[in-house]
Amino acid sequence: MIDSIRRLIHDHQRFLLTTHIRPDGDALGSQLALGHFLTRLGKDVTLINSDPAPYNLGWLPGADAVEVFDGGLAQRERIHAADAVFILDVNAEERLGRLASAVRNAPGTKVLIDHHPDPEPWFDLHHARTNVSSTGELVYELIAAEDPGLIDADLATTLYTAIMTDTGSFRYSNTTPQVHRIVATLLERGGIEPAPIHTALFDTRTMESLRLLGKALETVTLVYDGAVGYMVVTQRMYRDTGTTSEDTEGFVGYVLSIESVRVALIFLETESGTKISFRSKGDTAVNGWARAFGGGGHPNAAGAYVRADLDQVVRDVIAAAPRYLDLAPASEANGALSPEDAAYLSSLLDLKTESDSR
Repeated sequence: MIDSIRRLIHDHQRFLLTTHIRPDGDALGSQLALGHFLTRLGKDVTLINSDPAPYNLGWLPGADAVEVFDGGLAQRERIHAADAVFILDVNAEERLGRLASAVRNAPGTKVLIDHHPDPEPWFDLHHARTNVSSTGELVYELIAAEDPGLIDADLATTLYTAIMTDTGSFRYSNTTPQVHRIVATLLERGGIEPAPIHTALFDTRTMESLRLLGKALETVTLVYDGAVGYMVVTQRMYRDTGTTSEDTEGFVGYVLSIESVRVALIFLETESGTKISFRSKGDTAVNGWARAFGGGGHPNAAGAYVRADLDQVVRDVIAAAPRYLDLAPASEANGALSPEDAAYLSSLLDLKTESDSR
């Protein structure tokens, strides 16, 4: 399939690149890397997403060229005029957000580059496998098949970011020998240094973000004999600290670092529902659990969004854990939510309600 995509690139001039809502490092890094590659081949490239880049990714080379879809005529005309549309790191129309219908109905060839399972059937060409670390790895394969000499500092930085973020800084089980070979090539050909990239992604926070982290850590709760841990972030916490959901990047890792915890979750209250992120250690898979609540993802990293109140979502998701993990069923002695935990969760929501009524 790579050869078919290469022929498509050689034979056409105008390309649109997009990725999923709330883009992460793999999504944006892969999109930017492919954009750099096509530009170096002399192609006309348009990058449009439904959402802006999060603050910890806005420094990536080329990120300032990514447009946020506004539904305007000019953007729709460029989408319609594209000879091909590349959809990266997402294989479901719904996950394209406001761009979904414009991309789906575009006359250009739709090309999927993705590593998630069960793609929808409307793509024309695929470079998709689930046994790779990241979409960035697939983009690297395309570039290497064309000409590895095209890899410069910008390409190396964006691909390194894509691969590093989706391997959990090379900690997850998807970190294969091939991943390290690719990374070695990026470091050598691009002449980049890993430390500044890691610092920009994970080690740079605002004071407001640290205050939010402090509040979130106070909510950490362990259930199922400590095998499952979760934290909660409410809308009031954002208001009290002057932060947004972007500032929660990496929070769930603190829960997963607890010695007994095999699975960690973070519940983020939104204006219309609750966003959930699932993370796990080793061979404990959480993507089936996420799918049960309308989401999905990878065995060690998945997510879901439920249009329901935070307290109900926490109860439902935690109570469902034994159906997807090797856990003892909830009991009064080892319940999904103990009376103390339930009371604490209710107190958080009571505080939010009091604040909203002022």
